[in-house]
Amino acid sequence: MYDVTAFGQEHELPAPPDRFLDRELSWLAFNERVLEMAADQQMPLLERVNFLSIFASNLDEFFMVRVAGLKRRIATGLAVPSITGAQPRAVMRSLGKHSHQLMERHAELLKSDIGPKLRDEGIYPVSMHELTSDERVLVDEFFQTRVFPVLTPLAVDPAHPFPYISGLSLNLGVLLKHPHTGNEVFARVKVPQILPRFINVSATADSRQASAEFPARLLALEDIIAANLGQLFEGMEILDHSLFRVTRNEDLEVEEDDAENLLKALEKELLRRRFGPAVRLEVTEDLHPRIRELLKSELGIDDSEIYELPNPLDMRGLTVIADINRDDLHFPKAVPAMNRYLSQTESSEQVDIFEAMRERDILLHHPYDSFSTSVQAFLEQAAADPKVLAIKQTLYRTSGDSPIIDALIDAAQAGKQVLAVVEIKARFDEEANITWARQLERAGVHVVYGIVGLKTHAKLSLVIRQEASGLVRYCHVGTGNYHPKTARGYEDFGLLTQDREVGQDLTKLFNQLSGYAPHADYSRLLVAPSMVREGLLEHITAETEHARAGRPASIRIKVNSIVDEAIIDALYLASRAGVQVELFVRGICSIRPGIKGLSENIQVRSVLGRYLEHSRLFVFGSARSELTVYIGSADLMHRNLDRRVEALVRLTSPEHIAEIDGLFDLAFAPTTSSFHLGPGGIWNRHYEDTEGNRLDDYQSELIRRHHRRRTVPQA
Repeated sequence: MYDVTAFGQEHELPAPPDRFLDRELSWLAFNERVLEMAADQQMPLLERVNFLSIFASNLDEFFMVRVAGLKRRIATGLAVPSITGAQPRAVMRSLGKHSHQLMERHAELLKSDIGPKLRDEGIYPVSMHELTSDERVLVDEFFQTRVFPVLTPLAVDPAHPFPYISGLSLNLGVLLKHPHTGNEVFARVKVPQILPRFINVSATADSRQASAEFPARLLALEDIIAANLGQLFEGMEILDHSLFRVTRNEDLEVEEDDAENLLKALEKELLRRRFGPAVRLEVTEDLHPRIRELLKSELGIDDSEIYELPNPLDMRGLTVIADINRDDLHFPKAVPAMNRYLSQTESSEQVDIFEAMRERDILLHHPYDSFSTSVQAFLEQAAADPKVLAIKQTLYRTSGDSPIIDALIDAAQAGKQVLAVVEIKARFDEEANITWARQLERAGVHVVYGIVGLKTHAKLSLVIRQEASGLVRYCHVGTGNYHPKTARGYEDFGLLTQDREVGQDLTKLFNQLSGYAPHADYSRLLVAPSMVREGLLEHITAETEHARAGRPASIRIKVNSIVDEAIIDALYLASRAGVQVELFVRGICSIRPGIKGLSENIQVRSVLGRYLEHSRLFVFGSARSELTVYIGSADLMHRNLDRRVEALVRLTSPEHIAEIDGLFDLAFAPTTSSFHLGPGGIWNRHYEDTEGNRLDDYQSELIRRHHRRRTVPQA
C-alpha cells in the first residue's frame, strides 16, 4: 500500500502492529475525552450537559458509519485486518465492549453527578407522579392539543406486519392484552421528533423555556406519552411498556460511473439508507423479555448489539437542557467581533472589503473573528457590486437559511456569472445539498458536482472584478465550511487575498472542477488528490535532512485526524533524525509518540472546549523568519489525500506566519491545559500544576488575545 523508502529513506521501521494505533479505538478515545470534559467538576454545569449531548451524537455517528461499515465488510467477506494487524471480528468485539463501557459511564454521569447538581440549581427532571395538580392540567392539555394528534400507534399481529423502525428514533414498545380473547400483542409508538424532548411544566402557558426567574421542572415527552397509552389503545389492557432505539447503517455507497446521473443515483441511495440494517439496539433496563426477543428477531441483531441502559435514552435531547438561559451556568459570553482590518478606525461600521483586501492579505480566525462581517460580507458585497463579473464558490456544508446561498442567487439574478461546486455527497447533509443545488439552478447559477469519484472538500471562493487596471481576482481559502451557524462554534482559519498567484491557482482549480484541466500546476496551493501528500512529504523530508546535517528542524501540524501511514512513517523518520515534531490533533490519531528510537521527539496534544478545534495548519522550520506555513481543508487521512479535492494555501505574510506559529507555542506550553497522548494510545488530561492550580484554558486565552488586539489602536 505504501513504501517508506519512496521519499528517500531506507531506515527500517517496526512492523505495523508496533507503530500504529488502531483508528477505530482512537476514535472512541476521542469520545472518551469528550466524556471527561462532561465529568469536569469545574466546568460550568450546563456546558457539562452539552458535552453529554455531544458524546451521544458522536457515538451515534460512530455506529452509523464506522461500526456499520465494518459489519458490512465482514458480512460480505471484504473485511481486512486493521492497521495494527487485528482481525476484523476481534476489532468488532473490542469496539462493542469499549462502546458499551463508555455508554454506561455516560448514563451514570448524568444519574449520579450532573443530574443531582441540576436539581441543586433548580433544574429538576420530574416524572408524572411528581407533578402538582396544576402541572398535571398543563400536561394533559399539552398532550391533547400537541402530542395526541401526531401519534401513530402501530400494532403487530397477523394483519399488521412488524413496522419499519427509523434509525435514531425513540420508541415505546408496548405489550397489550385483548380483554376478551386474552391474546397478547405488541405495538410500537414513535416519540415525535417534531416536538420538544423535554417540557418545562413549571413555565407559564406562553413559555416552555427555563430561566433564572423560576425553577425548571422538566418532563420527558416519552413519559407523557407513556402515561396516556390508554387513550391510544382504548379497550386494551396495557401489560408493559418500555423504551427502545435503533441505530442503522447510514453510510452511502453511490456509483459515479455516469456523472449526469449522480443526482438521481444519490437520491435513490438516500431512500435505501433509511432501510439500512440495524447495527445497535438501545433498550431500557426494564425491557420486557418478550419485547426484547421480538425486537432482536425482527431487527436481525444479536445479543452483543443490544445495549441496556437507564433512562433517558437518546441523550442528544439534553441540548434542550443545555440551552437553558442561565448565564451563571454557561461559559462567559464571547461574542465574535469584526476583524480589525475590516472595520472603520473610529466605528464598527463595515468597510469596503475589496479595498481592505487591496491593502493587505487578511487572515481570519473564526469564531474569534466574525464570519458574518468577513466571509459572508465578502460574498454579499460581491453579489451587490456592479463591477463584479463572476463568482465561483465551493459548497460542502451550509445552513438551512443560508446568506451564502442568498448571495449567490442575488448575484446570478443580477446577471453575474456564478458557479457553485456543490458537494451533494457531504455525509448527512446530502438531502439539504440536493435542495440547495436545485434552488441555485433555478436562479440561474451554474451548478456542478465536482469530479467523478472525488468529493470536493476544498473551501474556496473566487470573485472576478472589473477595475481600472483590468480584471482583478479576489480570493478566500479556508479550513472550514461556508456555514454561518457552525462558524460560531467551530474554530477555523480563512485567508482573504488579492494575491495574483493565489488568484491564478484558484482559477485553474475551478476550471478543473467545472471542466477538464487534469494537469494544472499551482504556485501557492497544494491540491489533493495529486499534490497534498507529496508536498507535505517533501517538507517533512527537508526538515529530516536539516536535522541530519545538525541544523535546527521542526514540524508542527494541527489537524482533526492523522491516519495516513506514509505521513506517519515520514514523521517517525524525522523524529529519529532529531526533528522536533508537535502534533495538535482533535480526534483520531494513529501515531505512537514517545517511543525510544522511533518517536521520542514527537509530542501529541488535544484540546477540547467551548469551540470545536477544526482548522488544519502545517508549519515547517524552526526560525520564525524562515517558516513555511500552510492552512487548508485537508486532514491526514486516506479519504482526504486520495479521494477528495482538498486545497492548502501557503501563507506569505510574516504577521500571519507568526500568528499560526504562536498557536502551537500556546497549545504546547506547560501552563496550558490539554490532553497528552502516550505511546500506548492512552490520553491523559493535564489541567493542574504540581500545586493543584488550574492550568490556563487555551481557548479562553485566545479570546483574551483577540480582545486585546481589537482594543489596541493599529498603526
